[in-house]
Amino acid sequence: MAMTRVVTVTGAGGVGKTTVSAALAIRHARAGAKTLVVTVDPARRLGQALGLAALDRDPHPTGEDGLWAAMLDAEGSWQDIAERHATPEAAARLSDNPFFDAVARRFPASQAYAAADTMTREAESGRWDVIVVDTPPSAGGVEFFTAPTDLLALINGPLIRALTGGGIPGSRALFRVTLAPLLKLADGLLGSAVLEDLTAFLFDLRTTADGLTRRAEEIDAVQRRSTTIVVTSPDPAAITEAEHFSDLLPGVATTPAAVVFNRAVPPEWEAAEVPDEDHPAIAAFGLWAAEARRQRGLRDELVDALGVEVTTVPWRAKAPVTLSGLGELLPTGFLP
Repeated sequence: MAMTRVVTVTGAGGVGKTTVSAALAIRHARAGAKTLVVTVDPARRLGQALGLAALDRDPHPTGEDGLWAAMLDAEGSWQDIAERHATPEAAARLSDNPFFDAVARRFPASQAYAAADTMTREAESGRWDVIVVDTPPSAGGVEFFTAPTDLLALINGPLIRALTGGGIPGSRALFRVTLAPLLKLADGLLGSAVLEDLTAFLFDLRTTADGLTRRAEEIDAVQRRSTTIVVTSPDPAAITEAEHFSDLLPGVATTPAAVVFNRAVPPEWEAAEVPDEDHPAIAAFGLWAAEARRQRGLRDELVDALGVEVTTVPWRAKAPVTLSGLGELLPTGFLP
């Protein structure tokens, strides 16, 4: 069986990663690959184009031959994590624990970890030729690659190990005795029910450590063989973040295969001849030509800084929200 190819689409928030991910997935499907795109909270009309009118983490076919789509469900993924890596009793307690729910919803790396876990599960299934992953917009995409180790650092960290006794027999009782003064104070502030939930959460979470360690290794193996695409835009902040992310990437995954410079002024506008007429509409041509020159400078800087191909996607008045429009978004021949 051929190994599933994984393409991760990364970049800052607001640069068009989801649209580029969908367009790239369509391109792979049209090239004959059975393709899955895993996306994060697409805009309503884009979601409808992919058949994602409602939250659904199970892959299902779109209107494009050879293309399936799924939406990331962080809470559902964390439920799966509990069921796979904790005992049935501990998994049931975690599912009902408000602190576990809070971590699934609000832990900074939770969505990134869920995306990485979903990617790995689908890659292991052998169902797909290509999986395109629209990474969550956090830290320019770095958290997608570091989330497994971040989660392990949380669970195996000195604070939780100290509070739970690090697996020492009878440590739950020890926990209550050694922290009795603090618990007495906290009980008056938070209430005993909150403390019971917190205590149970910490102990049950620790039982997942061995399983999560193995899973982190499996996720890392898939990430390190994936193809990484960085999406950016003419915004200086997005450019800076793309360069910073690309500097960090070799330490956690593969060097970017390509950079997509999205929403760019068409390069040919730079050479546009501006009529010598005193009219606001005519003057605007000169401004757009200057903007095209500025963006060319940014692209040249990216090539020099990253040493990889930079593919330009022209700005459009409206982002494509149909399968046909998405299929025409990327330049001909661009198929990383």
